[in-house]
Amino acid sequence: MNVRRLIPTTAVAGAVVLGLTALSACSTSDAADGGNGDQLKVTASFYPMQFLAERIGGEHVAVTSLTKPGVEPHDLELTPRQIGSISDSDYVLYLKGIQPAVDDAIKQSGVQNTVDAATLTTLENHGSEVSGHDHEGEEHADEHGHEGEEAHEEHSEGDGHNHGEEGGADPHIWLDPVKYAEVAKGVGKSLEKADPDHAADYKKNTDALVAELGELNTAYETGLKNPATKTFITTHSAFGYLAERYGLTQQGIAGIDPEAEPSPARIQEIHTIAEKEKATTVFFETLASDRTAKTLAKDTGLKTGVLDPLEGITDKSQGADYIEVMESNLAALQKALGAK
Repeated sequence: MNVRRLIPTTAVAGAVVLGLTALSACSTSDAADGGNGDQLKVTASFYPMQFLAERIGGEHVAVTSLTKPGVEPHDLELTPRQIGSISDSDYVLYLKGIQPAVDDAIKQSGVQNTVDAATLTTLENHGSEVSGHDHEGEEHADEHGHEGEEAHEEHSEGDGHNHGEEGGADPHIWLDPVKYAEVAKGVGKSLEKADPDHAADYKKNTDALVAELGELNTAYETGLKNPATKTFITTHSAFGYLAERYGLTQQGIAGIDPEAEPSPARIQEIHTIAEKEKATTVFFETLASDRTAKTLAKDTGLKTGVLDPLEGITDKSQGADYIEVMESNLAALQKALGAK
């Protein structure tokens, strides 16, 4: 499995969103000098950002990830060498609000060409229970965009783990293929502007990825159209955007911490919800312990399963990349929800 190191791309997106006209540190010649040969030296914060940088940048970028495979990204602590590598990057792509250590390091690095993926789509607030409904396209974005940005700013001042539970915006945008495609388009445009010599390739790669994400969205819409139940239970409340996109309801066991022990009251509540909504499965994730899920399943008579929040790819992942793991997630949801 080819898992390359991630490099933050935030600088690019941020520059685009803020309307900066001059990417002084990212001129083509500067980038060429700073990269491997003619490649842009890109730093990605964690896997979802790495995937975008590699797929859109193609042969023109050398991508490094700050989060090694198997490391829980929320808990990442940066080494002095990693902090130094951020400063040496031509581009940094990150997602503000997920990794406090990365947010702080980027802020202190002085790198101007950083792209915050959260600025390329609309963030929303999701609690541990998320009732789903379809988005209304641009109208929805216009209606909630400003509110989402404010919520994101408020969230970013916290510890990075609010996940929408205390008025902060939910950062897990990559688990919604439609929002992820919006981010991909923004990253592509920023790379075109930063490295105009290869703009045609960046556009071609972006279009191809957006089309692939469109097919993934269609697969989810079709595959989850007629479920026996719309409720799924998870140890990590990361699937709010996915639930909302496809008309499902996420029930988080203990909120933001995938390894937190649920209270007896919450276990009883989940048991009641499972009976009422005919939920069958407690999902846990690949990068965290399955102890909580198994405890709850034993207490409530439910099954356990894996629903991967795609914060990293390892040998245990149900797929080699974002697309394959999302397809595995769809199969797991179909089985748990009786949608086959």
